[in-house]
Amino acid sequence: MMMFVAGLMLWRRSTEGSKVVHLNRETVPRLLVIGLATGGLSGFFGIGGGFLIVPGLMLATGMPILNAIGSSLVAVTAFGVTTAANYAASGAVDWTLAGLFLAGGVFGGFAGSRSAHALASRRGYLNTTFAALIFAVAIYMLMRSLRALL
Repeated sequence: MMMFVAGLMLWRRSTEGSKVVHLNRETVPRLLVIGLATGGLSGFFGIGGGFLIVPGLMLATGMPILNAIGSSLVAVTAFGVTTAANYAASGAVDWTLAGLFLAGGVFGGFAGSRSAHALASRRGYLNTTFAALIFAVAIYMLMRSLRALL
């Protein structure tokens, strides 16, 4: 699945998209269907986040990857806060570990955002980088699964 999504990202890498997305009778059903598929795949395979949401938003709306990344992060944050609150309420959070990871994530987020903006200014580079990363993770997971079978 990851390799399929990465292939789609490479196939559409030169498409700039429109920063202005209009919700209308065409885009709303597409967003709902792709959102449903993204949620279903995420729940079934235990994957998600930007790997599925970013390409889904690009496909449904035609927006450029940088806008899809930003929109994806808002959605993932909302899902994450809800889920984190549930786990925290049940006492399943190691606060020291979570705090350290969060601190690293904040600094990494700033660095990643700057890198994404720099790559987005060069046509197709951000899509290619995104797809390459998805391919790398897919190959790693495949090798790890094959090693466990042997």
